[in-house]
Amino acid sequence: MELNKNIPNWELLPVFEDSVPDLVDYKGKPLLILFFNLGCPGCKGRALPFANRIVVENGDNISVVGIHTRFEGPQYKLEDFQKAKQDYFIRWPFYKDAGQANTFHKYKAGGTPHWLLLNAEGKLEYSIFGSDPNNALLRLDLRINELLND
Repeated sequence: MELNKNIPNWELLPVFEDSVPDLVDYKGKPLLILFFNLGCPGCKGRALPFANRIVVENGDNISVVGIHTRFEGPQYKLEDFQKAKQDYFIRWPFYKDAGQANTFHKYKAGGTPHWLLLNAEGKLEYSIFGSDPNNALLRLDLRINELLND
């Protein structure tokens, strides 16, 4: 994935009977994409709350989309996703990665959580793996603020 380039469209499946939007539907404002997995402690403990904070603090100035990816571990059922949405107060749409982590591999994610930040034109601004608040999340937060305040 190259910075300042458009990324390919994702391959996602709906979780809650929703249709899956195309990536181009998010052009016009920045988009934060979070790859996560319900079996990932860093995702549940830090990444999901961070994504929620971005939504609450920035309102309509940025879109957040989650991609639940599974490159190992158990399959999750609709009930698992419903419980996670409630337990972790997920305030943004999320979808399942198609196949065996098709979009995860296409976007060259490093594991979960992995973040991609796109600008309003849909070009990749930043890509980072992790949920350490003093490293990945701090850097991501700074990039988001720079992008929103330009």
